[in-house]
Amino acid sequence: MTSPDIIRIFDTTLRDGEQSPGCSMSPQQKVVMARALDALGVDIIETGFPASSESDRDATRLIAREVRRPTLAVLSRCLPADIEASARALEGAARPRLHVFLSTSPLHREHKLRMGKDEVLESIARNVAHARRLIDDVEFSAEDGTRTEEDFLAESIAIAIANGATTINVPDTLGYTTPDEIRGLFQRLIADIPGARDVVFSAHCHNDLGLAVANSLAAIEGGARQVECTVNGIGERAGNCAVEELAMALKVRNAYYALDTRIDTRRLVPTSQLLTRLIGMPVQRNKAIVGDNAFAHESGIHQHGMLRHRGTYEIMNPADVGWPDSKMVLGRHSGRAAVGHRLRALGYTLEDGQMDQVFEAFKALCEQQRVVDDDDLERLMNGGVPSQGFRLASMTVSDRGQRASAQIELSDPDGRTITESALGDGPVDALFAALAAATGVDLSLESYQVHSVGIGRDARGEANLSVRHEDAAGTSVAFKGTGTSRDIIEASALAWLDVANRLLRRRAETSPGAQRTAAHA
Repeated sequence: MTSPDIIRIFDTTLRDGEQSPGCSMSPQQKVVMARALDALGVDIIETGFPASSESDRDATRLIAREVRRPTLAVLSRCLPADIEASARALEGAARPRLHVFLSTSPLHREHKLRMGKDEVLESIARNVAHARRLIDDVEFSAEDGTRTEEDFLAESIAIAIANGATTINVPDTLGYTTPDEIRGLFQRLIADIPGARDVVFSAHCHNDLGLAVANSLAAIEGGARQVECTVNGIGERAGNCAVEELAMALKVRNAYYALDTRIDTRRLVPTSQLLTRLIGMPVQRNKAIVGDNAFAHESGIHQHGMLRHRGTYEIMNPADVGWPDSKMVLGRHSGRAAVGHRLRALGYTLEDGQMDQVFEAFKALCEQQRVVDDDDLERLMNGGVPSQGFRLASMTVSDRGQRASAQIELSDPDGRTITESALGDGPVDALFAALAAATGVDLSLESYQVHSVGIGRDARGEANLSVRHEDAAGTSVAFKGTGTSRDIIEASALAWLDVANRLLRRRAETSPGAQRTAAHA
């Protein structure tokens, strides 16, 4: 068994996570992710389901060559051919594990397996024993375990242990159970099954009711010492227990749980962001730990508290999970304290009367845009109103035939009119090409998202863009822009111009000979 004060992290991002729609990875991408999981400190990496595809077999072989510290597991049905294919894929692995599973619930026995109880038990005994003859480390999963009759579940587990299983997984395959139920289930299974205290019990919880992390923590309270997780909580349907949430729950509430993981929590955010880039599936902004808003504060009341003491509105240090710092987002909910604090950080000291004027201009600017950044504050200090930069006068976008076309008319910062047109693979591609030609700014997008704001007739489309640009000094700078309109294509144009104008202002300020006109303290 593992040390009683350490929870093993079994990461199934590359297997269960990758099975979810839109999350497929090539073998090479899996190798990149496996390296990151190794650096993160997970104990076991489940690399795939070798019997299901050549891609999974290739990925397992490639990972086995490069990743040597963690255990490498592969999933296999209780079928001799699957088990043998899995064992071959693991050849050369430093620490191989065969993970065999069979459904045990009455619904699965009747409709999926078409097997009776005795047949299920016989299959478990035969196939676990076969797996153990090939590889010493064998995990058995009773699929749909939390919806299985408890006496039959216990019998199935006892058979698996007797035939050589070293880890027993009781999955909440459908995300159906509750914390009290799963805590009690693990307590009874571990107390009553012969040999249970000589193996590691594992929890694999899905998030269909939003309880995956809560159920995993409850299973730990019941005696589980391995938890099966994914980065960003990806996985079948609503996903799995999110490794970042579980690891930080145990870290922050260590006085309560008296348990920890081997996760290097400082790598949680970089690992999350790597997965997002690999599969193109962003996490929601308010996602715990790794979402953009996880350590962001815009409310004036919260910002005031944060300026007095971080602990007023944060229970974690952002650096502990990989964020550089908390974010004091300046927007229409922000108060004078946050604006004044940011101005002082930029080198400005203001008297009360001056602060009144700047704060009034700040509030007016917040009616035009959602977020006010440092460049905007500099503009307020230098002249009261940020430069409008390029502005959209009109646009026409057509998507007929094989190529889309866009024609746009802009007003430049000096009030002159610029007209450009371009072709593209779609309306947005053509639009962005025309904007690039008109402004002379070529943006390489990191992300582009559109969604609805509001409902019914009042609904508007909002577009969000982010780019990373290397300035003249070689510093990589992130730029984000937002555009809102009743027309989503127009919203996309406004977001693109928002980013372009911010980049151009930055370029002007950092160019040789650029001088500030505002007096610094």
